[in-house]
Amino acid sequence: MREVWRMWRYSTMVVLTVLTAASFAAILIPFKGLPLIPGYTELRPANVIPLVFGLLFGPAGAWGAAFGNLIGDFFGTLGIGSFFGFWGNFLAAYLPYKLWRGRPLTLTRAQALPFALAVLLGAGGCALIIGFGVEAFKLLPFSIIAVAVLLNNAVIVFLLAPLLLKLLEPRVSRWDLHWRDLMDPEDYTPGPAPRLGLALAGFGVGGGLLVGLALSWAPAALPAPPSLELALAPFVLSLILGCVLM
Repeated sequence: MREVWRMWRYSTMVVLTVLTAASFAAILIPFKGLPLIPGYTELRPANVIPLVFGLLFGPAGAWGAAFGNLIGDFFGTLGIGSFFGFWGNFLAAYLPYKLWRGRPLTLTRAQALPFALAVLLGAGGCALIIGFGVEAFKLLPFSIIAVAVLLNNAVIVFLLAPLLLKLLEPRVSRWDLHWRDLMDPEDYTPGPAPRLGLALAGFGVGGGLLVGLALSWAPAALPAPPSLELALAPFVLSLILGCVLM
């Protein structure tokens, strides 16, 4: 996770963060009038930005997605949930680029499975963090917001990301704007246990969503249903630990 902090030393990475945030917010804001859950989320074709810009710009894409979402929230959905939306959208870019691990960005059939996993991991991480926060503050049930965020992210990305990557990747490569081209290797060395970190992150995302939805949809099947946020906390901690180790 070293590159997440050290990227601020590079002026071009800061510019790419601003570019990502501005692009994300500029696409988010016009769709604020098409809410899926009023006051919390809306139809978001802009959700393609975190994954694509994360793969291209690495940590700059992650920070840009986080700040861009916060800017968008000022236009109708700002609240306690915005804190979790900030980190959820950070993960929507961070997890895919960490999973991708330098694979070519020209998508082929051989890369279909890794790409699908990257999309689902990013969308799932975003859904878990936002759903956990909204549930903890009793703003909305976990099942409603988590499913909405997961589908809103994954479907949009599957539909639009291949085309956007095809358009942008050759230009980013030609202009040497890929994040690994801009940062010194010692500033983006992997964490102490990247494979374990990825496994913990995947366990946290997958397990957290499954447990959260199971407890939300079938609480009567349990003799003493636990507090949902307490049940989700170990999975959220697993996700955070995984991010640190990657």
